[in-house]
Amino acid sequence: MVKVWGTNLTAITWAHAVNSQQLLDEVLTETGNIDFIEADIVLGKLNGEGEDMPVMAHPPAIISDLTLAEFLYQIMEFNRDHEGQEKGVKLDFKSIEVFEGSLDILDENIPSMIGYPVWINADILSGPVEQNKTVPVDADRFFAGCMRYKQAALSIGWTTNWGADFRDGEYTQDQCDAMLESLTVNNVLSTGQAITFPVRAGIAANSQEQLHRLVAAVNETNESTLTIWSSAGDYVDVDRLRQLIFGFGVEKVYLDVPEELASQLDLGNSGSGASTFKSLFGFSFVSLCFWALSSWLQRI
Repeated sequence: MVKVWGTNLTAITWAHAVNSQQLLDEVLTETGNIDFIEADIVLGKLNGEGEDMPVMAHPPAIISDLTLAEFLYQIMEFNRDHEGQEKGVKLDFKSIEVFEGSLDILDENIPSMIGYPVWINADILSGPVEQNKTVPVDADRFFAGCMRYKQAALSIGWTTNWGADFRDGEYTQDQCDAMLESLTVNNVLSTGQAITFPVRAGIAANSQEQLHRLVAAVNETNESTLTIWSSAGDYVDVDRLRQLIFGFGVEKVYLDVPEELASQLDLGNSGSGASTFKSLFGFSFVSLCFWALSSWLQRI
């Protein structure tokens, strides 16, 4: 993922939690309205039967009518038949077990997905706020698997605990330093691989200085962005969040939040998503070329 100067990434439109055949059908029917498809992957059963396999579902659900393999196949078929209307894909792996259990499927499909963005997402570190009990995906094993897909962008974040009644909480400097350390020890910063940090809107709004330091450090070797997300009902200081977005610049921030929050932010994105997304299609190809050049330079 390389920077496209002047590209407003906040205008990219998202379909979130596309974890069933019906939802995927709806998104692929809305050819002009959705730019990026986000979906969750767990180890579970197809229609409640047979052996466990990677299926599209969000915990605690472990039953789906859609497998990861079929999900990727249908998106590839759509993109092949709809030039200029292609969908980007964000794959959110909910455990290290399902990620490692998906490697053969990813091996088969990701090389065929050049030409549109593919993100591999996991929460690899414990994050804000206290009493958060979600178990992070093992960072070392996750990065080891991701080394096979250097043309894909890494979307790597922290587990979070937030809601309507929260006001105090931030991505601490220690948590940001731990993220940088994990990238360093796993040699991600030597690959030139694209990185985006998914950060929860209500917490990110309180964390401007720490996030700026993290992104600046990573940008020394890898192109990095923020992806701001939010759950429905989360408390968000809208003014602070708007300040964060404009502090980074709209060419460095993706925005995947409920419509109500997007409207409150008033970033002037009405009707601009499709044209913005088209300008990113060079991004996958150029990212692959940048990785290939980086690999060649390391060998000479």
